Amino acid sequence: MAKKRGYHHGNLREALVEAALGLIEQKGPTGFTLSEAAKRAGVTPAAVYRHFEGREDLIAEAARQGYEIFGDLMEYAYSTGQPSALASFEATGRAYLAFARRYPGHYVAMFESGISVNRTPELAAAAKRANGILEKAAEELSQHIPADKRPPASMFSAHILAMSHGVVELFARTAPGSIAPFPPEDLLESGIGIYLRGLGLIEKDS
Repeated sequence: MAKKRGYHHGNLREALVEAALGLIEQKGPTGFTLSEAAKRAGVTPAAVYRHFEGREDLIAEAARQGYEIFGDLMEYAYSTGQPSALASFEATGRAYLAFARRYPGHYVAMFESGISVNRTPELAAAAKRANGILEKAAEELSQHIPADKRPPASMFSAHILAMSHGVVELFARTAPGSIAPFPPEDLLESGIGIYLRGLGLIEKDS
């Protein structure tokens, strides 16, 4: 019989987050208990409370880590598109899809768990940093629009995030009925193109 690793094995906090991420992918953010996370991490349920007060705190930490990864990916995408503001903006949209596919547990913890980004200062800071990159790209792209007609960068970026999230939920996840006749990347790119043309940020097709 395998011996439990116990509280002092490695980094318990990180082991619990990894366990939670696996359970989130399998059962969703509300489909598992702390006891299940503890069992998967190889410790007793009581040991969990040395690090987290409850399941929501554990999910919040998974979300914080997700936003840190997300922010890094967005920052990289933004920088690789320079010096073109349009290329940077489009790259950040594609990075959203890439993140959702590569880090599904983090993605769900961040966007589908119901956990507020203001639950902890650390989570709020990580979310603000990640979202701020797309806002910066939106602001740079819309500089030539007259100030009185220019949408706020936060609204501009929120529209693109909503569009990206919709593509992920409807067409980039392996849910029944989610098959689309076009690749998710093409759907997102064409949607962003329509949006940007509507704002006069890119030329209309002839």
